[in-house]
Amino acid sequence: MVMMPGLNSKEAVTKAMTMPTQDSDALGAHVLTIALIGPDQQRRGAVAIALSGLQAGVTREFSSYPELDEVPKMLEDKYDVVIVDLDSNPEYALDLIETICGLATPTVMVYSAKADSELLVRCMRAGAREFLTLPFSTNTIAEAMVRASVRRPVAQPAAVNKALGRMFVFLGAKGGSGATTLACNFAVSMAMESGLNTLLIDLHLPLGDAALDLGITAQYSTVNALQNAARLDSNFLSRLLTRHSSGLSVLAAPGKFVPTQTSNDDVDKLLAVARQDFDFVVVDCGTRLDLADSSLFEMATTIYLVTQVSIPELRNSNRLVSEFFTKTANKLEIVLNRYSPRSLGVDEEHITKALTRPAAWRVPNDYATARRTQNTAIALSLEDSPISRVIRKMARAAAGLPQAVEKKRKFGIFG
Repeated sequence: MVMMPGLNSKEAVTKAMTMPTQDSDALGAHVLTIALIGPDQQRRGAVAIALSGLQAGVTREFSSYPELDEVPKMLEDKYDVVIVDLDSNPEYALDLIETICGLATPTVMVYSAKADSELLVRCMRAGAREFLTLPFSTNTIAEAMVRASVRRPVAQPAAVNKALGRMFVFLGAKGGSGATTLACNFAVSMAMESGLNTLLIDLHLPLGDAALDLGITAQYSTVNALQNAARLDSNFLSRLLTRHSSGLSVLAAPGKFVPTQTSNDDVDKLLAVARQDFDFVVVDCGTRLDLADSSLFEMATTIYLVTQVSIPELRNSNRLVSEFFTKTANKLEIVLNRYSPRSLGVDEEHITKALTRPAAWRVPNDYATARRTQNTAIALSLEDSPISRVIRKMARAAAGLPQAVEKKRKFGIFG
């Protein structure tokens, strides 16, 4: 930890917690606001005493874990730090941490009476930034608070306009083409490879499977966003998102069948708000051609038309390109999914002719890997396979990153 010159830990945190931010007003400095959540009164009291020793104190104490659906309301107070008791109910505490981190940007700390390395890793994956083991000294909590102060986002002047995020749209030429699988894993790769804020929106309503593919359970859905488009803003959208372990934010389709009637204006509003908040927005629209009447394709940086090498899908692709992408041809990239050159039955010349252009990407046919990852709800991008390597290349190219050098495997087989 980098200490402030000439200050000990206690002095450093006191100064850090009273240091003005760039948008401080005439009322004075902004101090760290702290929520302390702990069902066990004795442990919670020990943490509160340690904090009071820093002249910091606790903004609010919670004597029980809040229900997950109560978290958005709790976070309306915009805490800088949330400290959670891990021991009272570790599994629920982990769910709570993940929910908090998915909805807002406080520094989440956990405290426990035991140092469990496996549990520590799970906490960090859920989004916690500090793991404090009781009993801890004032210096320990002081140093953690200094780090939290450094992480605290500083509001930018209103005059500074942030560039809108880039948007990548996945459209299937036919049901079952694999557009959702590719969109999900492309989004995971984008988040991991770039390290930038990335959002996946499942617009394949009403039966989108993005959440299922990624192994997440979403409390809110795309339908909630579209049905509340009139009051949709950055704050409201953030409460609807679910966080994936890769760091990807997800606006999932509903888990149950929900008849939905929304307008193109509602879709446009959702996409506009998303692009204000995220560097990259990935949209899975399945085979929804009705979205062509919205601004989806017009806003898109790149449109990935996902097809397979079969007569019906090539025919569909030809019709889609001719009908919908004459004006946005420069944005269109065709992806041949489940590609197996030795068993095509259609030569390259006819494929290119049907598509009206060469395919930009070929995702190899690896059915066993794809099926296994779907059944285990582990994203393909989190493993190394022929499919994941191509998807990572797609993501790096889209993000403007140099391609990683793939190592050659032995016996003449290339990665």
